[in-house]
Amino acid sequence: MFCLGDISIKVFEKSTKLAPFPKLTRDLEMCSQKRGVSCITFHPGRCTSNIVAPETVISLLQMPATSDIHTGEMQRDAACDNAEKQAAERRNKSGFLCDERGYLDLVEHIIQNGGRKGDRTGTGVVSVFGAQVRYCLRDQFPLLTTKRVFWKGILEELLWFIKGSTNAKELSDKGVRIWDANGSRAFLDKLGFTDREEGDLGPVYGFQWRHFGAEYKDMHTDYTGQGVDQLQKVIDTIRKNPEDRRIIMCAWNPKDLPLMALPPCHALCQFYVCDGELSCQLYQRSADMGLGVPFNIASYALLTYMIAHITGLKPGDFVHTLGDAHVYVNHIEPLKEQLLREIRSFPTMKIKRKVESIDDFQADDFEICDYNPHPAIKMQMAV
Repeated sequence: MFCLGDISIKVFEKSTKLAPFPKLTRDLEMCSQKRGVSCITFHPGRCTSNIVAPETVISLLQMPATSDIHTGEMQRDAACDNAEKQAAERRNKSGFLCDERGYLDLVEHIIQNGGRKGDRTGTGVVSVFGAQVRYCLRDQFPLLTTKRVFWKGILEELLWFIKGSTNAKELSDKGVRIWDANGSRAFLDKLGFTDREEGDLGPVYGFQWRHFGAEYKDMHTDYTGQGVDQLQKVIDTIRKNPEDRRIIMCAWNPKDLPLMALPPCHALCQFYVCDGELSCQLYQRSADMGLGVPFNIASYALLTYMIAHITGLKPGDFVHTLGDAHVYVNHIEPLKEQLLREIRSFPTMKIKRKVESIDDFQADDFEICDYNPHPAIKMQMAV
């Protein structure tokens, strides 16, 4: 059987026995390439319709390029090419791999093509597995503009991670309540942590960054000098051996997972130095595209800025690699609203004083300039 555009043709000898017709196959392939037909295949014995003699098939080779057989397919190809050109033009206008188009395109792809799945929270998601988006950090900062993102929350949470804290109340006291639900009495009791103080999240991100391998007791214990200080090792390696390919910080500790109120979603990051620039790649096992990912993008971009500052480098790129990238079903309509909004220029980031140590950064050291986002969009957090 030959598939020519939308026509499937089975070729028989006059004796009605199937013949391979190798030369005819080659001619059809050459013809398809000249005429732009995307499908020319040979499948012996699979079709019983449109049975014609070889001479009839040969006459098909002489059909004009504007034949109705493939006009529709050519039109579809042209429409696809036009859409790709328009997408490329949008990317070029916004800058090379440097605006939030990648994020929005991924959200749209998940909503349109993601598989429907259940999830831990019982909310339900549409999800895809494996995605990557890049953000340029040169002279701009990737804080989404199609909705207002909670900058104070991003900044205070990162400083809280760097401190090594696991006490959600420290964030709440500063007006940042993003960990309140996971540290609530009801949530901890549900997980079986009935003896744990409310707000004690267990050995989560900050503990793993600064005390990997230490024995976790509670959120009040002083762990100074215990475990591996991964964050400081990253900084020391960037300073002493910037070409190292093992500049990695990992929050995923299988031994401590049962003690965590929430296992790490952003699990591992790697840093890369080239031409005086520091870049970061994050692997995120679970990516809540509506609420979590905008935070994660800005948080690791900020961490890259901070480490670049104290090591005498310039920020390069942030590469965001996602495992289970999902949209909660109750976020679909809010995200559709966001997709309709015009992208605006990213803001810039200023570090207002010279800081020598990662532990010396304070919230007042950072200034976001020229941030002009669309209004915030309310989405419910799934717990």
